[in-house]
Amino acid sequence: MRFTPHVTVATVIEDQGRFLLVEELADGKAVFNQPAGHLEADESLIDAALRETREETGWAVELTGVTGIYLYTAPSNGITYQRVCFAAKALHAIPDSPLDEGIIGPRWLTRAELAAQPERWRSELVMRCIDDYLAGECFPLSLIRDPA
Repeated sequence: MRFTPHVTVATVIEDQGRFLLVEELADGKAVFNQPAGHLEADESLIDAALRETREETGWAVELTGVTGIYLYTAPSNGITYQRVCFAAKALHAIPDSPLDEGIIGPRWLTRAELAAQPERWRSELVMRCIDDYLAGECFPLSLIRDPA
């Protein structure tokens, strides 16, 4: 049997102590996640992060670094995901930007507000990525090597 992890990207966006999260439906339940999603064919990791953030929050952002690379097996379905998490700064909301299906909307929450609701995290990676970001875990974007 061939092992094929799903490659995903996520973005931690912090502004004045609040984090831009996505409230979305997962298995009929409203949960919080970073703007995140799957890498598409012929797309760079950086382009995927910018696209997913725009599609899920309606915000334009500037990536500032790589927070971490995570391997996570979801207990709900047994699928393994390799997540590349980026740090970013918010530039501006994009007026009338359509959001992906299943997205309730963007939410700005403090770490404490998010920590008080662990039952609403999409996965443990939501808090792990924020905590790594707050701990100063940030590597240069040059860590990502796209084909020339």
